[in-house]
Amino acid sequence: MTTPAVSKRNIVAAVIGNALEWYDFLVFAFMTPIVAKLFFPSNPANPDDNINQILMTTAVFGVGFFMRPVGGIILGLYGDRKGRKAAMVMVTSLMAVAIALIALAPTYAAVGIAAPLFIVLARLLQGFAAGGEFGTSTALLIELAPRGKRGFYGSWQMTGQMMALLIGAATGTLITELFTNDQIMAWAWRVPFLIGLLIVPVAIYIRRHVEEPEVFQQMRAEQESGKTRPLSLPEMLRTHARETLVGMGLVVTATVSIYITFTYLVTYATVTLKLPIHDAFMVQMAGAAVMVVLMPFVGMLSDKIGRRSLTIASLIGYLIVLYPLYAWLTDGPTTQKLMITQLVVCLFVSVFFGVFSTVMAELFPPQVRSVGMSMAYNVAVMVFGGFAQFIVTWLIRATGSPMAPAFYVMFGVAIGVIASFYVRDPKPDQA
Repeated sequence: MTTPAVSKRNIVAAVIGNALEWYDFLVFAFMTPIVAKLFFPSNPANPDDNINQILMTTAVFGVGFFMRPVGGIILGLYGDRKGRKAAMVMVTSLMAVAIALIALAPTYAAVGIAAPLFIVLARLLQGFAAGGEFGTSTALLIELAPRGKRGFYGSWQMTGQMMALLIGAATGTLITELFTNDQIMAWAWRVPFLIGLLIVPVAIYIRRHVEEPEVFQQMRAEQESGKTRPLSLPEMLRTHARETLVGMGLVVTATVSIYITFTYLVTYATVTLKLPIHDAFMVQMAGAAVMVVLMPFVGMLSDKIGRRSLTIASLIGYLIVLYPLYAWLTDGPTTQKLMITQLVVCLFVSVFFGVFSTVMAELFPPQVRSVGMSMAYNVAVMVFGGFAQFIVTWLIRATGSPMAPAFYVMFGVAIGVIASFYVRDPKPDQA
């Protein structure tokens, strides 16, 4: 029997490891405005037109998502058969190689076309690794939770992701404060990636010392004794098609929120709204900080009143406020308007994200939990998230409207609203 002390230690380890892992993956998005200038040439006809650079960089950001379903399936199956700990250590090791490739990549000025190809390779490897992160780490958190505390424990998955956003935004802010623009363009842009590389050993050490949940140990013992057998991917999809579709619908909302509302914020604020990059990082930090504080409390609330009602209410509210907020913001953008818009959005997203991971985990039984979540999560992320930044940037250019991000997010949230009505709260004896 896992003691409370051991359980808490494992939760801390899982959350810290998760935050470090997502920092490594998301830091590329934070640095897009700078990476664009270093790895992609500007429009020769108009050197001041950096939209082409942003388009190419966001496309490179997107290619990493092609590998996420592959990584999700392979690492998810690995986690369901070999253990949550083994899968998480594997994820971190692969991410280490990828972040090293980016940190040490030569720029376009040094090696020409080989530079962006180098980045593409690194992003593909990052995508494969990130594909296995959500399913395995969420399964661990849920399965370690005492009865009646799944919501609270599960909320720490997305809290870890927001911690990664906070760390990334803080790093970006420090870079702009400590170094001149010439220093950033020359070498300081590598610092956030090198930080990600340096913290990898910490993440691996933490994850090596995580205990396997009892429910997984029992499941593996039953499989080894012949009482049960692992389900193949086709069997999982056939027997849990409804759950997979509902999960995909919820992931669409989570995806457009993370990759447009948060990680694209710096690019949107600086390129489209023409606001200072330092101010954009500060707004991003404020939003992430609010969510880090609020989400665990939402998780605790869900253990008392259920997760279905919170999911539905938060997504409907989220959908309603998006258009008026962005219309107000784009009609004379200022840093103050951007801050207010981001904080209001974060209040609704905090409620949704506070229950999201637990809802996803409760869709699937333990024997297919890791691969089921990974499949639902990464297919939806690939379709709606991978090239979201590229699509939104193209829409802004094609329409000339700075409202394009709002329309894309509204579409994604609407899908989540539909899916939320098919969520079922678990029975009291299962929660």
